[in-house]
Amino acid sequence: MPSAPLRVERIPTLRDNYTYLIVDAETREAAVVDAPEAAPVIARVDAAGVRVVKILSTHHHPDHSAANPELAARYKAPVFGHASDAARLPGFTNGLAEGDRVAIGRLEAEVIFIPAHTRGHVAYVLPGAVFCGDTLFAGGCGRLFEGTPAMMHEALNVKLARLPDETRVYCGHEYTENNLRFAQTLEPSNAALRERIERVRAARAAVASDWHAAAETEMTVPSTLREERATNPFMRAHSPELIASVRARMPEAPTDPVGILGAVRALKDKF
Repeated sequence: MPSAPLRVERIPTLRDNYTYLIVDAETREAAVVDAPEAAPVIARVDAAGVRVVKILSTHHHPDHSAANPELAARYKAPVFGHASDAARLPGFTNGLAEGDRVAIGRLEAEVIFIPAHTRGHVAYVLPGAVFCGDTLFAGGCGRLFEGTPAMMHEALNVKLARLPDETRVYCGHEYTENNLRFAQTLEPSNAALRERIERVRAARAAVASDWHAAAETEMTVPSTLREERATNPFMRAHSPELIASVRARMPEAPTDPVGILGAVRALKDKF
């Protein structure tokens, strides 16, 4: 399929969620990604002058999918999610599996199956961008509600790690500042991490009291995979400082990459 210009609209939803419009700038066809409420999406679709042709969900949690039925009815658009989520995903019509491709105008999104946060979690990969829901966050990763550290390690450090450094990471929540504060407790000497958290704190200092009214300058998403590799503790099991910090807190923790990720997740759960 010929390449087409990708435009991404970031839509603040709920208290700290991100919903996205993936837009083919040539045809003005669009897909909605992870919509928990309809009104902000409808307003942005109208303002952007695009035509919604698909509803995409990364996973079934209501804060990413509750608005699917209303949006699907309004735009007469099918709802896509992993095939295993057919009974759990609101409005589900089309099941996906690893390697499937979804057309949005002249754009094409490749599906990567990344269970860990939930067992039916997927990411959508387009040229230069990945929409990864609650698996990879800016500076962190999702809780292991239905998966294991080994599954999260494969998702982050095998499957998503294959993407180019310049890939923009569009995740599901504005959690970046908290994630980076935690990361600093494990790698206080990481210069890239110090620089990143200073930038994030500056951006968030003037954040609106109403997340729905957040300005683009207040959003810390997207990051890039290069930034995540340099600063995200769940992608840094090779760091001697991080390993030492984990062992100081959890002497029994194994030091293989999966063991380190599991220990870091357990520490983050209590942060």
